[in-house]
Amino acid sequence: GGKSDPAVLARVRREEAVAAAALLGAAPRFLGFPDGGLVADVALIDALKTLISEIGPDLVITHAPNDYHADHRALSDGVRIAASFGVPVLHADTMGGTGFSPTHYVDVSAHAEIKARAIRMHQSQDPDRFVDIALTQNLFRSGQCNGAPGSQAEAFRFEPMFPFGDIRALLPPAPPIRTVMVSTRRVD
Repeated sequence: GGKSDPAVLARVRREEAVAAAALLGAAPRFLGFPDGGLVADVALIDALKTLISEIGPDLVITHAPNDYHADHRALSDGVRIAASFGVPVLHADTMGGTGFSPTHYVDVSAHAEIKARAIRMHQSQDPDRFVDIALTQNLFRSGQCNGAPGSQAEAFRFEPMFPFGDIRALLPPAPPIRTVMVSTRRVD
């Protein structure tokens, strides 16, 4: 979405995505679907099946089914269908963690700076707001999994589907858990 000419905005967003991906050492793949009207139809599912087949990933990470953006929700649905029986699917956290119950946490403390730089490459989308949201959310998720003070974690949800019941071997180690001391002494 956006308020400028759709063709210009599409070009700008594509350039931003390429620049952000390059910063992260990734090569984006674009499927050519229009911004703002994505649906999980046969065309999208077939394109995703082809992409998954070409890349051969061990794990696919997509948006949560209840993401705030309609295109993200459609992509999530399409990915789940396209990956069915071929590769496990992991859902990324929602914006602000709204309606999201994590099953896995990944310590991203060492990557916080480059993540912020990559987000800031998306100049057409008010990136500083998203950097602030990401920092707040990552600090919260780290606290939620009892991470070290100041550490950052990202949360994910895995919905086991046959034949994939356990994906722990595909993920980085969970953040180290700090010991919680509970006193049973009565304080008067």
